[in-house]
Amino acid sequence: MYPAEYQEILEDQKVRCRLCPHYCLLNDGEPGKCNVRVNRGGRLVSEGYGILSGISTDPIEKKPLYHFFPGSSILSIGGFGCNMTCDYCQNYGISQIDHRTLTHHPIRDPGDIVNKAVLHRDNIGLAYTYNEPSVYYEYMYHCAGLIRDHGLKNVMVTNGYINREPLENLLPLIDAFNVDLKSMRNAFYRERSGATLKPVLDTIQRIASSESHLEITFLIIPGQNDTMKEWDEMIGWLSDHCGPDTVLHVSRYFPRYRLNAPPTQLGTINRFMKAARERLRFVYPGNVPSLESNTYCPVCGNLLIERNHYNARITGIDDSANCTRCGHGIYGVFKNSNL
Repeated sequence: MYPAEYQEILEDQKVRCRLCPHYCLLNDGEPGKCNVRVNRGGRLVSEGYGILSGISTDPIEKKPLYHFFPGSSILSIGGFGCNMTCDYCQNYGISQIDHRTLTHHPIRDPGDIVNKAVLHRDNIGLAYTYNEPSVYYEYMYHCAGLIRDHGLKNVMVTNGYINREPLENLLPLIDAFNVDLKSMRNAFYRERSGATLKPVLDTIQRIASSESHLEITFLIIPGQNDTMKEWDEMIGWLSDHCGPDTVLHVSRYFPRYRLNAPPTQLGTINRFMKAARERLRFVYPGNVPSLESNTYCPVCGNLLIERNHYNARITGIDDSANCTRCGHGIYGVFKNSNL
């Protein structure tokens, strides 16, 4: 276990966690909603520190990030636990756990993981993914600092449910975020995910105003968040608050965990993408290998990046991140990559 940041020590050995908007009030021995931050003797500790559920080298497109070092590989790690309880969770085996699960796994020192990232051939950095990385905040923060010291990049794949102070402290270290925006209805967040909408929107807006790269993922669940009214509200909000160049991934849902709704129809994905492209310049399908996911210049239509599933080939972007045909600048961190 490791001492946790963002805690408020109270009387009678109680402690309040201040990492995320749940503000869990915990008695001695009690875990928070995430199941990895626990009150031990009146002090909050991170029992998930250094305990990994997986480590793998992935294409950056798998995060998914399409406008951040396209075609690159990144070492990816995941832990256990989550501060949401989505009943359709695709990774429930590692996110929805009993906190006693952590006792069965060894602790990986941040230096060991970072050395692995540094020594791995053609690796651009370290991605914190698979489960919700904010619940192992201290470990991620330590790894991210070491990664930066080696001149590599940090990527965070997150649900965005984090308080402002810890987010502000992460922003100088995290180069790119993919945030999962689940719905534009607070009722959906309450009923399906055990959380609330506004903190997620606040996180997205703050990242968009920062120097960090931002992409958004939206999972369409039949009968839950698939109305044109909600889509229009989401697309409009992203365009107005994050800009029309915001990268949006529209993912197909499949039955998982406690939700047995049928898979999202491809026609629904296509309708949403058509609507989104009226306000946003870069919209891509997710979990649908049969649908095209190339990147085209929004001005002249030049093919910029050709993709086949997770394989990407840059065809029309110069070293300054401009379209080679018309010179239009393309949103993303292309200019820092070895094109």
